[in-house]
Amino acid sequence: MPLGPFKSAIALALQITFALTSPVPKPGPNADPLPLPPLIPSIPGVTDLLSGLVPPLPIVRVSTPPLKSPPFTASNLKPKKLGYFWTGPGNIAYVDFLAVYSLDDDTFGTFITLVDVPTSGNEPHHLNVAHDGKSLVGTGLLSLLKLQDVEYFFDITDPYRPKFRNSGQALLSSIGDEIVAKPEGGFFITHMGSLAGTSPGRLTEWDSKGKLIGEWPAAADLPGTANILKDQFSPHGLSIDFEKNIILTSDFVVPLSTLKPTLGIQKANTLRLWNLKERKIISTITIPNGGGIQDVKFIPGNPDSAAIATAVELGQVWIIYPLKYNSDGTQGVTKLLYDLGPRAKGVVAIYTDFSADGKFLYLSLTTANHIAVLDLSDLEHPVRLDDPNEIQPVIGVHSLRVTPDQKNLVALGYFVQEGDVGILNTPADYKVHYIDLLPNGSLHFNRTIPFQTEFANRGGGRPHFSVIADLTDPAHPKFNSY
Repeated sequence: MPLGPFKSAIALALQITFALTSPVPKPGPNADPLPLPPLIPSIPGVTDLLSGLVPPLPIVRVSTPPLKSPPFTASNLKPKKLGYFWTGPGNIAYVDFLAVYSLDDDTFGTFITLVDVPTSGNEPHHLNVAHDGKSLVGTGLLSLLKLQDVEYFFDITDPYRPKFRNSGQALLSSIGDEIVAKPEGGFFITHMGSLAGTSPGRLTEWDSKGKLIGEWPAAADLPGTANILKDQFSPHGLSIDFEKNIILTSDFVVPLSTLKPTLGIQKANTLRLWNLKERKIISTITIPNGGGIQDVKFIPGNPDSAAIATAVELGQVWIIYPLKYNSDGTQGVTKLLYDLGPRAKGVVAIYTDFSADGKFLYLSLTTANHIAVLDLSDLEHPVRLDDPNEIQPVIGVHSLRVTPDQKNLVALGYFVQEGDVGILNTPADYKVHYIDLLPNGSLHFNRTIPFQTEFANRGGGRPHFSVIADLTDPAHPKFNSY
């Protein structure tokens, strides 16, 4: 669907703005990247008032500095299990933050501390931990609306007192989404859109210090560039098999099409299969009428490197065999694995996590307010373990994390609320749901942390994503599995 004159002008203006204002520093080899500040400097008594008076503008927001975080008292408690929650305030004029809570049975829900980032209105999105367990990175979904950095890096060398370290942004892309840690340090991160929020996005790569290494496919990769220009390239999902040298990314929606004015959300039906070592696309895999392929994950321990992908409009789970070939010679075979039924169709988002052994697959059906569970012991005959008609005590559930000890599922009751600038505003309960996993893989709901009341002094809290740490053995901390 082509952009109208207004959106084309906005897209061009954003591209020019970023080309002129994006910092391209020339620091020494060991210098950390500098965060991009708000375009409007902080003026005490003036910009605080301006944040509350300026209405949302079409596509972009006035880039005022954030209101300071209200004071809080950190806890000296040192639980064995911690939850890190990448969170936006209900009042988006306030600073975005990383909240830390105890997940121990006897002190569950005890607030440990929080860490502010220097900006607001990022719509905090995905979060993951480095391979060495010493840093986190969180992405911003809507950072470009205030022309801010997209990636936010935290030092968790002291897991109970994390520190904001630095932030960064790519040169060609924005709209940060899924994150996978690299074994040698650093991260791969999908960017669902260009600097104007259009297609194509990019797969970005960062080193352990939060410096941008590259955006893939590279501009010099002519076949790769042709591939992402031919079919919508809006990478959201990301999974990597480092041993088999392959990457899968899944294309979701064109971000700009979720913002006003819009003729409707542009949804993709494709995944890309990549050569990891070369950082090049091997093939495009299509799920017919998928209507947004939000998530993709390799099945842990599967000898064929099979992966699952979620087709949101269809309410279905598909299986990908990336090492097999189709009759036309293209690499990457896909077929329907499981139809989740009528309640799962068009639920805006379907996100997943696996048990460590790959046996159980957990799926969040966002606007259906439901978490589904599949037993994938036999991929030819998957078994659904939840009751599709059960009314579960969750609203707007999205992010899922199986805890390192495999005993609990951490589900967050918040997806996206773009506010007046967009059309994507899903209902939410703003809770951390700490769900018991029973031996047969089914769910027992019994504990929550209500971020609306926990952070009422900034309009509530919107936790989008988590990282779970198990510090039972402090010398060998364990984290969620990807």
